[in-house]
Amino acid sequence: MNFKLKLLVAGVALGFAAVSQAADPIKIGVSGPFTGGSAPMGVSMRDGVKLAVADINAKGGVLGRQIVLVERDDEAKPERGVQIAQELINKEKVVATVGYINTGVALASQRFYQDAKIPVMNNVATGSIITKQFADQPENYIFRNSANDQIQSHMIVREAVDNRKFKKVAILADSTNYGQLGREDLEKALAEKSLKAVAIEKYNIKDVDMTAQLLKAKQAGAEVVLTYGIGPELAQIANGMEKLGWKVPLIGSWTLSMANFIDNAGKNGNGTRMPQTFIQDPTTPKRKAFIDAYVKAYNPPQGRMPSPVSAAQGYDSIYLLAAAIKQAGSTDGPKIKAALENLSEKIDGVVTTYSKPYGKDDHEAINAEITVFGEVKDGKVVLAK
Repeated sequence: MNFKLKLLVAGVALGFAAVSQAADPIKIGVSGPFTGGSAPMGVSMRDGVKLAVADINAKGGVLGRQIVLVERDDEAKPERGVQIAQELINKEKVVATVGYINTGVALASQRFYQDAKIPVMNNVATGSIITKQFADQPENYIFRNSANDQIQSHMIVREAVDNRKFKKVAILADSTNYGQLGREDLEKALAEKSLKAVAIEKYNIKDVDMTAQLLKAKQAGAEVVLTYGIGPELAQIANGMEKLGWKVPLIGSWTLSMANFIDNAGKNGNGTRMPQTFIQDPTTPKRKAFIDAYVKAYNPPQGRMPSPVSAAQGYDSIYLLAAAIKQAGSTDGPKIKAALENLSEKIDGVVTTYSKPYGKDDHEAINAEITVFGEVKDGKVVLAK
């Protein structure tokens, strides 16, 4: 083979390699509970993420590359979350991961991304500490686009104490990291109003009888019950109150909007209130398009998303990441992180329009102004009035 031919062959080979490299997909991890009591949140989040990826890929992807999702069911178990994080980083070589529904799973798992300098977008988990876990380190790779528990606890206490004038408050929280950290935030918010809960009760996941906890709250003279837990057990609280003939308002964290609370509580859930970043109501063209696309793609029972908040935040998390990758011009973790901290493009999301949502020392995209109160009414969540 003569010299010119060798050069031509080498050039063609390099060209093919460059095209191949450019066409390599961008792998993004999706970690959440797709089975068990937390599944309505996990499945809704994953489905929202998939809708966003389909939209972006249909328009040519990012940097001329398609996004490929690597989905894993963490079963709401911290130890499983740890295994998945290591697999996604070391084997799948993801450039970022979205998800984390459960605070305990996030706190156990995201340290591996921090060490690997790969961004994590917590799109559902709300524990106040989540984005502060590595705040003492020079660089922080943990971001969030859900309403943290500090925001929610202050909203819950304002609703109970300021708006509805209750002074005797009971707190029922599950025994997970989520429940207990949320309970601490509620106590701090009450203390700011010089109040202490008259009863603070704990229960476990899969408990089916809340009589003992509710009796203590009732005997303490509680006028309202504040909650931090997930759907199935929250329904046991609402149903337990009915069995005791004790009807006081139930106000709690955003998880009171989960389908497995609404369905299991039935009429006993009516009037329950909770902070929400998104309610399944087509109040804007963007929201209508998202709701229509979700219902068409997944055909949920009664047309109701299992967890609208999770679906919307999941959808938006992908657009935030995609904008950062585009701005960075790279899938390198430190460059994506730097772009997220200084996004130049406004992102028209389902939850809100994101304009510079993050800064170097602020990795929270959602604030109290974005968050509203929802109320359970006849099998669905509506805007509280």
